[in-house]
Amino acid sequence: MVMVRRIALGLAGALVAAGSTAVVATTPAQAAPSRAELALRWAPIHYQDVDSTGTHALGGKSDFITRYDFDGNLNGRDDWDNAGSNTSAAVYYSVLETGTHYYLTYFFFHPRDWIDHPFFETEHENDGEGVLEVVQKDGSTYGTLKAAVTVAHSDFYSYIPAGSDWTNGSETIDGTLQFKASPHDSFQHPVTAQERGGHGLKAWPQYDIDGDGVVYYPTASTSEAPGSSNDRDVRYELIDVFASGGLWAQRNNTNLFANLGTFAGDTSGGCGQGTWSCGTNSANAPWGWDDGNDVPARGEIATDPAKLVASYYKVPGSLDRAYSYNPYSSAAAALKAARNLPPTVD
Repeated sequence: MVMVRRIALGLAGALVAAGSTAVVATTPAQAAPSRAELALRWAPIHYQDVDSTGTHALGGKSDFITRYDFDGNLNGRDDWDNAGSNTSAAVYYSVLETGTHYYLTYFFFHPRDWIDHPFFETEHENDGEGVLEVVQKDGSTYGTLKAAVTVAHSDFYSYIPAGSDWTNGSETIDGTLQFKASPHDSFQHPVTAQERGGHGLKAWPQYDIDGDGVVYYPTASTSEAPGSSNDRDVRYELIDVFASGGLWAQRNNTNLFANLGTFAGDTSGGCGQGTWSCGTNSANAPWGWDDGNDVPARGEIATDPAKLVASYYKVPGSLDRAYSYNPYSSAAAALKAARNLPPTVD
């Protein structure tokens, strides 16, 4: 009688029979994507409306997205003054993970929140808006994007893609998340848009380009500056919020932040001239975003997004609330204390 036994060797199988050996190939398990790969896969194609004519528009440059350290320093109080000096495009991301979902936050920075109206409105130094995307793990390489929540000043807006089985929770879904193809990769990306001046962010086309504007496309490492105020193909670089020495690492830098989650800003450089006033310390990083009349506390859209999703949506199936990756949790006590600070206006 011939005895047969199977021996597993790494990713290959070996079949051993009396006096002979046959090797049977097996298919390697699909490696999970890195957080950077997930961020690039789901990063938005981004429409930025531009005003080229306003007093504080800098010919449109005040509406271009850029780095928070675009001017080569970590002083938040000279960003209004230095706006326009470097308009290379970048977007900051974080990826948190539970057993059932990935939570991807994208942060868009402008050195100025400005207006082109002479009366009864306020502008301020620095501006931070963004979007949370929720990706369900379903066995596919990158999962399935199920929902998005955008930040427009002090209000959040929720969206689902067409065909999503998520429905209204405590908040009413505000619209349908659209997708478009990028000329720089092979993926369909969600599409977001920001208004000019104040830079509130919603799903496109709830905001859209009206006249001049820039269309930004995500890349892993390419950072381009718009060639004009009406450039429809500009690539932005994705930068990890948790990178060594990066945005999260600077959270206690008092030159950059007035308090935890709030950028430092003053009235220098002409901010507020010709209009009602210039606000100070008025822009927020993701851990300072807040919609004051909903369940999640200040910053939890970024630091505890599963809590926000459990409130905003009815989610079929499992919604794991325990994080397997969440660097924000190491500062949970400080974040909780910061939630008792007076809210800022963005």
